[in-house]
Amino acid sequence: MTDRILLTPGEPAGIGPDIVIQIAQQHWPVELVVIADPDLLLERAKLINLPIRLLDYQADNAPSPQQAGTLTIIPIKLHASTQAGLLNPANAAYVLQTLKTAATLCEQKKAVAVVTGPVHKGVMNQAGILFSGHTEFFAEHSLVERTVMLFVVNNPPLRVALATTHLPLADVSKAITKERLKTTLSILSQSLKDYFHVSTPRILICGLNPHAGEGGYLGREEIEIMTPLLDELRATGMQLIGPLPADTLFTPKYLDQADAVLAMYHDQALPLVKYISFGHAVNVTLGLPFVRTSVDHGTAVDMAGTGGADAGSMKEAVQMACTLSMRGRASPQTGEVV
Repeated sequence: MTDRILLTPGEPAGIGPDIVIQIAQQHWPVELVVIADPDLLLERAKLINLPIRLLDYQADNAPSPQQAGTLTIIPIKLHASTQAGLLNPANAAYVLQTLKTAATLCEQKKAVAVVTGPVHKGVMNQAGILFSGHTEFFAEHSLVERTVMLFVVNNPPLRVALATTHLPLADVSKAITKERLKTTLSILSQSLKDYFHVSTPRILICGLNPHAGEGGYLGREEIEIMTPLLDELRATGMQLIGPLPADTLFTPKYLDQADAVLAMYHDQALPLVKYISFGHAVNVTLGLPFVRTSVDHGTAVDMAGTGGADAGSMKEAVQMACTLSMRGRASPQTGEVV
């Protein structure tokens, strides 16, 4: 069975259109449907000197494998003219429309996954659109109370989830609650079973404070919130290790025993993830009613239209979407699609 996977290029003045065109230069075993302005893609293809043929999306047709040099497209017009490398807040609503279209089609079961290119959050908010990130947008659109941001690196193998996402550092401590951590760990554990076929996930948990609180001298969240909850969840059979000091957790001594890591906040984990695999890691949103993956980098407006953008993370994100959408329909015990 051939799947249909949606692509949203993100910020039109950034490298999103470039990397979408780059990955379309190869054959894919799924139908890739880009939601974008056709003129934008054709103009950008000319700028980076790559051929592209746009095919009309046929909703009633069964998806077929995407042939190299082609992209199926759902056309959405830009709200204002755009130029590679020149941000324009007038197109923020266009970006939001592409995301809404993708989410709606996935919820209607007309596609199995969406792969998102980078969005410029500053431009979105400058245009009056409150936008903290794709993860939060898709959760709100799908009426999902809680999602989990998971970064997946293939080489070296590493999976890192976040307990909180795009929050100011001053707000992180009060967001670390038993309810949030319990829900996050439940989603992470179940997703590791469903999508990565790990029968009994072993999860390392970072402490919030330096040295995991140093016995309460550097903070009491580990003692009063984290440890009681982890003990409670261990009693249900979950394999949870921690809270551990984050400065030593990301070493082979611990990582070799684990299937995933749960970090407490964005910059506790992302500097390491991007250092070891920038441009090739994949951002996966867990807890949605469909698969969503994304690149691990920003809009790089200075490289838009130059031909120098690296499509590695976009390629990995599409491959991950293909894999996870298939695994999500398969039984972890038998591997049979259900």
